Amino acid sequence: MSKLQEKRKSSESGSNIKVSPARQQEMNKGPMKSVFEVENLNLWYGSNQALYEISMQIPQNQVTAIIGPSGCGKSTYLKALNRMVEMVPSVKTSGTIKYNDQNIYKDKLTVEYLRTKVGMVFQKPNPFPKSVYDNVAYGPRVHGIKKRAILDQIVEKSLKDAAIWDELKDRLNENAYSLSGGQQQRVCIARALAVEPDVILMDEPTSALDPISTLKVEELVQELKKKYSIVIVTHNMQQAARISDNTAFFLNGELIEYADTNKLFQNPDDKRTEDYITGRFG
Repeated sequence: MSKLQEKRKSSESGSNIKVSPARQQEMNKGPMKSVFEVENLNLWYGSNQALYEISMQIPQNQVTAIIGPSGCGKSTYLKALNRMVEMVPSVKTSGTIKYNDQNIYKDKLTVEYLRTKVGMVFQKPNPFPKSVYDNVAYGPRVHGIKKRAILDQIVEKSLKDAAIWDELKDRLNENAYSLSGGQQQRVCIARALAVEPDVILMDEPTSALDPISTLKVEELVQELKKKYSIVIVTHNMQQAARISDNTAFFLNGELIEYADTNKLFQNPDDKRTEDYITGRFG
C-alpha cells in the first residue's frame, strides 16, 4: 500500500479529517517563494459580484487546495488566475493579480503567454477527437515545433510525467476517446505539461472519476509538485487533506481562511471554517 493510499484510508476511516504530521517539516523551512500574489481581487458577472476582496499568495512547488460549498467562487477564482474567466463577456475585475511579480493585467504579459505558463485541467476530461499522440503534441505544434523527432520526445516525456506512458506507449495512434475516463484525464494533464507550464490549475479533476482513477490522479499530483505549482479546486475535503500543503476556504465569494492544511483542518481560526469541515453546512 502506498503512502497516499494509507493516508486516504486513514482520512476516510474516522469522523475527523486528519493529515500526516510530516507536513510539520515543511512549516519549519521558512517562507516560500510565491508564484501568484493576489491583492484585493473583486470580480463581477455583470452586476452580480462573485468575488470580494480576495488577497492570498500561492507558494511555488506546493499544492494549494481551494474548498467551499457550491457557488462560493472557487472555480471563478481559479479561472481568474490565467484570465480564462474573461471568456465570459460580462466579466469585470478590480484589484491585482501578480504572476512571478508581473501584473497579469498591466504588465507586458499576453494572455497567450499566461495561459501557456499557467495551464488548466478541467472537471471532466476534455481530450480532442484526435489520437493520443496528436492530443499531447497539439500545444507544441501551435508553438511552431514541427520536427517529428522533437515531438516524439515531448510526447513521451509528457506522458511519463503524467504517469501514463507505460499504459499508452503502444496506443499512441488510438483516438483518445477510446480511453477510460481516468486515462483521458491523465492525457489532458500530459497535454497541459507538453507546453512546459509553471503552474497547473485543476478544477475538480477527479469528480467524474472512479475511486481507482482518483487515487492515480492524487498520486500524480504529489509527483507533479516537485516540478510545478498546483492549485486544485475540490469538493472533497478528505482529498484536500490528503494531497495539499495549504488550503483556502471560500464562502459566498469571500476568502474566509487560508492556512497550512494541517492547521486549517485541525485547528481552524474561524468558526465558519470549523462548521464547514465538520459538516454542519455545505
